[in-house]
Amino acid sequence: MTKRTKAAQLRQLIAKGCVAMPGVPNAAMARQVEGAGFDAVYISGAGMANATAGVPDIGLLTLTEVVQLAGYVGNAVDIPAIVDADTGFGGAENVARTVRELERAGLAGCHIEDQEFPKRCGHLAGKDLVDVDEMVGKIRAALMARRDPDFLIIARADGRGVEDFDRTVKRARSYVEAGADVIFPEALQSGDEFRDFAKEIKAPLLANMTEFGKSPLLSFQELSDFGYRIVIFPMSAFRVSMKTSEGFFRDLKRRGTQSDWVDKMQTRKELYELLDYDPNAENWPVGGDR
Repeated sequence: MTKRTKAAQLRQLIAKGCVAMPGVPNAAMARQVEGAGFDAVYISGAGMANATAGVPDIGLLTLTEVVQLAGYVGNAVDIPAIVDADTGFGGAENVARTVRELERAGLAGCHIEDQEFPKRCGHLAGKDLVDVDEMVGKIRAALMARRDPDFLIIARADGRGVEDFDRTVKRARSYVEAGADVIFPEALQSGDEFRDFAKEIKAPLLANMTEFGKSPLLSFQELSDFGYRIVIFPMSAFRVSMKTSEGFFRDLKRRGTQSDWVDKMQTRKELYELLDYDPNAENWPVGGDR
């Protein structure tokens, strides 16, 4: 029997109900997500840019960098992973290459947004949108490019930060008609808007529960009840870890010792268990074997 791809696994999950996807910037955190019992993981574009390169989420990572970083995550876990592919790194031809490279790297899907390049964080002002026809062309190019028909093409509609709700819905309908597998309405501004968007758009929907943005923090259950099939928490773990490490560094600078933090640390044994590493074994599998 042919083993199902991770993309096929993800399609089966969203066909059954709503899927929670914690966001991660790297493969180690992805292993923690899997260990906590989640069925899928989200690879945050902001997380990769912020954590790896120390730069803001404005499209500064290249396709090559994103493919490599996302590929580490996809190959470190057995659960499906989707990734933020920004604007697709160019026009329709670039989007086609983006999809092929991400699929080859082991991802189960990606989302592409309808902003002009250089893009901005979806919850910041000052975004510019491409014409609907241009985004439709990108979606069609993405669909044509994939080898695995189960690889999810997710269209992110960034219009709410620029236009009114009704025009955002109209854009999203065009993306559904173009064949997008999932619609991702970014930066909706109230619970009512999340509810009403789900009533208007007859396609699988993704909700972004990022903190400190335009959207209220609705619960997974609320969004599931509205009809959403994917809920991402893109930067939550990264923000918690950064706040904690900031406190640690300040305390280390002041006191000159980490002794009061040891009981708050992941132990060496816990890290090795997370990485499936046995330091006493003669041969340790490499190359993504688990």
